[in-house]
Formats: sequence, structure tokens, C-alpha cells
Amino acid sequence: MTSRTLHRATGIALVVSTLALLAQPAQAQSVSAPFAADYTLVDLAAVPSLPLPYGGLTFKAGDPNTILIGGSANTAAGLLYQIGVVRGADNHITGFTGAATALGSVGAFNDGGVVYGPGGVLFTSQWPENKLGQTKPGNTAEDKVIDLVPLGVAASHAALNFVPAGFGGAGTMKLVSWSGGEFYTAAYAADGSGTYDITSVTQVDLDLTTPGVIDTLPGGPEGFVYITAGNPGFVANAMLVSEFSAGTVVAYDLDADGNPLVATRRELVTGLDGAEGAAIDPVTGDFLFSTFGAAVDRVVVLRGFTELPPSLPEPASMLLFGVALAGLALQRRRAND
Repeated sequence: MTSRTLHRATGIALVVSTLALLAQPAQAQSVSAPFAADYTLVDLAAVPSLPLPYGGLTFKAGDPNTILIGGSANTAAGLLYQIGVVRGADNHITGFTGAATALGSVGAFNDGGVVYGPGGVLFTSQWPENKLGQTKPGNTAEDKVIDLVPLGVAASHAALNFVPAGFGGAGTMKLVSWSGGEFYTAAYAADGSGTYDITSVTQVDLDLTTPGVIDTLPGGPEGFVYITAGNPGFVANAMLVSEFSAGTVVAYDLDADGNPLVATRRELVTGLDGAEGAAIDPVTGDFLFSTFGAAVDRVVVLRGFTELPPSLPEPASMLLFGVALAGLALQRRRAND
């Protein structure tokens, strides 16, 4: 058992005593009302040959049929692995193909945050190191690792993402820590070598109703993604968060800067064992998340999203890829009309 598993188990025991979530079997996973009328869960089970426990995940840049996902998460031996996906009706992912293979030496101490950012750089959260790794396009070893402790990030940083185009605060970097749920805006700047410096980090008050009190995210937050207004049940742009400690996936409305508002928290998926990663399928808009929990590590898909994923701050060379995906999704939606 890893040190994080022991640490997390202590926090989980407190949650279990009141919510009894982690005692439920895997088949207890369910979509909460009122989302249940529009969304369904598909359990893809374990990733072939991926070492336990699982970390975060994302789709490989330029290849929507390959997922990058963390293995041996939260340890020095941790690595990112790539695995092909199988698509069925309407291009929904139905399973995996082949065996997971390591993406070079990227991914030590990987956690819930595995995302592409500006310049096509792959950013990876490192828990419990409280660090942030960066890997330039085409490289198979991390090019830069930033220690977040001197910048004031609470132990330990667990996940990150970038606010998409069309959202308030577009382009800004957001960070979150587990287990305290501290949420941050990070200012960053190109360092001249293809990676980025973080120039400052500011903790965000997610409520603003109590002067002098900075509200945090509950539930032991891990990976998070942004979704577009117009999806069933979402009248405004929103954020989905994988809550490790509570065993849930939740939705939040956003403020004008792309930050989640805690008062708007809604449970979307419950009955999970250690919700960890978070990613959006660039072809269908489906939401994928990984779980971290020893024998129950798996990947789960939430289907029912009808809007294309919001664009991310990827390099100019990726724009054509995005246009191609938009055309594919448009054809899919027209076929369903």
C-alpha cells in the first residue's frame, strides 16, 4: 500500500462514516437525479497492463483514439501510459485495444491532473510532491518541474486545467490541492525554451459570502474539466470535478473568472471508489474519469453530453485537428436528427 493510499484511507474513513460511499460495490455507481434522464454510465473496467493505482487521464494530442493515463500513481515509479480505444455506435468509446505502454519517463508521482496547455505542452500534477511537471510536444521525458511550495500552494497540488475559449477567464491556469480543496489561479509566462514559468499563484474564494473566509472545494477534489452550456441540465458553462474522498463526480456553475461556485454544487455521479481523473472525449463530448482504489481501479464513461468540448489552449498546429473533430461531431449529430 502506497503512502498516499494510507493517507487517503484515513480521510476516506471519515467520509465513509457519514456517507457510506466507499463501502458500496462497483455496480452501485449511478447517475443522480435529475441528470439520470439524460446521462448514462458505461464502465470500461481496467486498462490492460496498466499498473495500479490509476492517475489522471487525457486524450493524446492529435490522436483522439489514444488515451494517456497515469499508472503507479503518486509514486516515484509512476509513469504515463498510452492505450488505444475502441469506438462503437456513434463513435462512443466501448473499450480498449492492445496493452498500455509507457510514454517514456513522463509521469513520476502522477495524480488527477494530466492536461495539455498552451504550446501543446503536457502538464502533469505531482502528488504528494506538490510539484507540476511539463513535457514539450514530441518529448518522452519531462522538460521542467516546478516546485509549488514556494508559491504558496497547499500540500499537495493534485490537478489542474486551463479555462477554455469562450469562458470567463479564458486561458488562465487553475490548480487544486487534495485533500483540502484549495483552488488557485496561477499566472504563467513562456520561459523561452518551450515551457512555462509560474509567476504567481493566488487562492480563490469560491463563495464570497463570508468576509475573511476563503471557501474551498469539498469532497477531496481531483481532476476537473470545463463543459459548455447547452448540454442537458446545464444552462450555463460549468465545471465537472472528480471528488476522490466523497466518491462522486459533481458539477458547479462558474463565476466570471472560470472558478467554481461552491453554493452551486450538484452531484452528477455517486457510489464511486476514489474518483480521480477527468477528461472529455474530443469526438463525442463524453466525460471520462478514472478511479484510484487498488483492486477497483478502472475507467468510466458518462454519456449524454450533446455539445462539443470547449477548445483548449493548444498550439496552432492543433487547430486543423479541432476543425476535423468539429466536422466529425456535426456529421454524427446530423445522423441522429
